[in-house]
Amino acid sequence: QAQLVESGGGLVQTGGSLRLSCAAPGSIFSFNHMGWYRQAPGKQRELVAAVTRGGSTNYADSVKGRFTISRDNAKNTVYLQMNSLKPEDTAVYYCNIISYSISRWIPEGNWGQGTQVTVSS
Repeated sequence: QAQLVESGGGLVQTGGSLRLSCAAPGSIFSFNHMGWYRQAPGKQRELVAAVTRGGSTNYADSVKGRFTISRDNAKNTVYLQMNSLKPEDTAVYYCNIISYSISRWIPEGNWGQGTQVTVSS
C-alpha cells in the first residue's frame, strides 16, 4: 500500500497557526478522496477534515471555521491549514485515503507516522 508522509507539526501557543502537509504517491493521489485525522492521548482517532477528488470539503464541528483542508494534485499533496489553535487541538495528526460508505468517511490506507501538534495555553 502507498506510504503517506505527514509533516509540519510543532509547538505553538494558543491562537497560533500551523500548516500540515501530507505527501502521497502520484499513482493513487489523484484518484482518491483524502482526509486528515487526529488522535489525542487516551482518545480515539477522529476525522477532522476531508477533501474529495473534486475539491469539495467537509469538517468536524470542532474545527469548522478554523481549519482548511486543500489539495494540490500536481504535487500529490494534501494540506491542513490550522488557525486559531486551541490546547484541545493537541494531538498526533495523520492523513489517509478515505472512502464514503454508509453515510460516513472510512480510512482506506495504511497509517503513516503522523505529525505531532502541541498547543500550549
